[in-house]
Amino acid sequence: MHQRPAAGAMLAVLSAVTFATSGTFARSLIDAGWSAEAAVVCRVGIAALVLAIPAVLSLRGKWHVLRSNLTAVGMFGLLGVAVAQVCFFNAVRYLPVGVALMLEYLGIVLVVAWMWLRHGQRPRQLTVIGSVAALCGLAFVLDVTGTGSFHPVGVLWGLGAAVGLAGYFVLAGRADPRLPSVALASGGMAVGAVALLLVGLTGLLPLHATFGEVTFAGQRTSWLLPIAGLSLIAAVVAYLTGVAAARILGARLASFVGLTEVLFAVLIAWLFLNELPTAWQLFGGTLIIAGVALVRLDEMRATPAMPVPPKPALAVDGR
Repeated sequence: MHQRPAAGAMLAVLSAVTFATSGTFARSLIDAGWSAEAAVVCRVGIAALVLAIPAVLSLRGKWHVLRSNLTAVGMFGLLGVAVAQVCFFNAVRYLPVGVALMLEYLGIVLVVAWMWLRHGQRPRQLTVIGSVAALCGLAFVLDVTGTGSFHPVGVLWGLGAAVGLAGYFVLAGRADPRLPSVALASGGMAVGAVALLLVGLTGLLPLHATFGEVTFAGQRTSWLLPIAGLSLIAAVVAYLTGVAAARILGARLASFVGLTEVLFAVLIAWLFLNELPTAWQLFGGTLIIAGVALVRLDEMRATPAMPVPPKPALAVDGR
C-alpha cells in the first residue's frame, strides 16, 4: 500500500520530465528550417496513431459516448492541442525554452479569471495570493527591470500558449466522465493534426519541413531523432505515464507534481541547448510556479478529486 503513492509520484515526475523535452526537440527542428506548425502536425499526428489502439480498446461498448461528445473532442483538439502547441513551438523560436514554458503555465491563472468572469466563481484568498505571485513573476520573466531584452513576438506566442493551456483545462474539466481519457487525448490530437494540416495546405499558416540533418545537443543527426523524441517520448510516454500517475494519485495531485515540468525544461534546455534564462527570469519563473502551486493547492483543499485527464502533449505540447 505504501509503495503505490511512491510509484505514482515517480510516474508523475517521469511524465513531467518527458513533457519537458518537447521544447528542446522542437528547437532542433525549427533551427533546421521546420515551421512550428509542421513540427506540431508530426508530433500529434504520430502520437494519435500510436494511441489509437489503446483508445479503440477503451471504447469497446462505449462508442455511443464518443458520438455524443464529438463536438467536445473537436474543441479540445483545436484549442487544447493545436493552438497550445503551435503557440508554444513558435514561442521557442524567439525565447529560451524555459521562459516560453513559464509563460504558458500562466494559463492556469487565466482559468481562475475565466471562472470568475464567466461563471461568477470568485477566487478564494489563497488563489488570489497565488495569482498575484504569478503575475509578479511574469514581470520578472519579461525582464521589465531592464537588465536584458526580450522578443515581444515571442512573448505574444507564449501568452497564446497560455490561452491554449487554459482552454485545455476548461474543456478537460467539462469532459464527459464516461469518455476514456486516452480516447479524448488520441481523438483530440488527431483533430489538431488534421486541422493544422488543412490550414497549412491553404497557405494561411506556414507548413514546411526539411528532411536532412539537424543539430541536436551540439551534434549533427537525422531529423528522425527529434521527430521520434517529440512524438514518442514527449507525447506517448509522457501521456501514458501521466495517466498511470493520475490513476494512482488522483488527477489533482498528479497535476500538482507535474508543475516540475518547468524546472526540468530549464535543466534540459541548459544541458542540450546551452541556454539558460537570466537570474531575474529564473526568479520570476520561481514566483510563477509558486503562484500556480498555491492555486493548485487551493483547488485540492476546496474540492474532491475529479477524473480530469492529465495534460496531453503541450507543452506544447505543449505541452
